[in-house]
Amino acid sequence: MTHMDTPHSASLDDLKANTRVLAFDIFGTVVDWHGSIMREMQSLYPSVDANAFALAWRAGYQPAMARVRSGELGWTRIDELHRLILEQLLPQFGLTHLRESECSHLNRVWHRLEAWPDSVAGLLRLKKKFTICSLSNGNLGLLTNMAKRAGLPWDCVLSAEVFRAYKPDPAAYFGVAEVFDVPPHQVMLCAAHHDDLEGARACGLRTAYIERPLEFGALQPKDVSPHIGNDLHARDMHALADILGC
Repeated sequence: MTHMDTPHSASLDDLKANTRVLAFDIFGTVVDWHGSIMREMQSLYPSVDANAFALAWRAGYQPAMARVRSGELGWTRIDELHRLILEQLLPQFGLTHLRESECSHLNRVWHRLEAWPDSVAGLLRLKKKFTICSLSNGNLGLLTNMAKRAGLPWDCVLSAEVFRAYKPDPAAYFGVAEVFDVPPHQVMLCAAHHDDLEGARACGLRTAYIERPLEFGALQPKDVSPHIGNDLHARDMHALADILGC
């Protein structure tokens, strides 16, 4: 657990005193999308390479959102984008025989993602001192169902759907500050992805990086080295709570 001292970062005391809202990225930061999808695929379709399937589904995420950003598609919820990606994967993984009900159930695996082991307890600690909310490209129904199933104790569920803008569009980051009627510097984005944190920082938000070395699975460990631009760097939710005095 580390406080990243940079010429542009606030002192830790200032951060603790002035931060009001902690907004969390979800996929990979709070929940384990790779492990969750792998476990479901191994259970439902054991002949499929579950690791490759999970990685391929997630790999389609940014290109699908790019189609919306470019105007090729109108505003589209992530549930629908996940289904578009899934339709492309079915032939590749020998699953063209699936019925509509089976495809629909599989697509909703994103509603059933399991939290990282430290997430719920760490969030409960942080919630005692800060307002905590999601800030995900996932749609409201998905995030609400996920929170209910996994026990994620949000004060508020916020989504790109509220702002009709996928991160890293500034509208998503400024939108959190507007919802809670605070200046951007009183919001801290907590995420396991540097591009998300860079987008937030450009809008004046504070940033905390949370290490998730196994986001893409044990076969593809992720570099979680500190980034000098972030205000905080924590190995997990409990470490973040320790840094912030919760």
